[in-house]
Amino acid sequence: VCLLMGKYITVSAKVRKELLEEARRLGINVSEFIRRSLEEEVRRRRLMMLEETLRKMDNTLNKIDINEIVELIREDREAE
Repeated sequence: VCLLMGKYITVSAKVRKELLEEARRLGINVSEFIRRSLEEEVRRRRLMMLEETLRKMDNTLNKIDINEIVELIREDREAE
């Protein structure tokens, strides 16, 4: 169940009653913990996706001859 509240929404999850009670006894702010954990997981997955994209690009970039590019730039500048 999600309720809109400004820029935030409320997300509910079922957990064992004993687990929630123990978390509260231990002073865990459950809302903050869930929010922080979700933010960290989203950040981790974005990094994983970025790493995969970079790996794919690396294969392409390795095929480019830097010396050829430098020569083409020099030729282009001399033509002006």
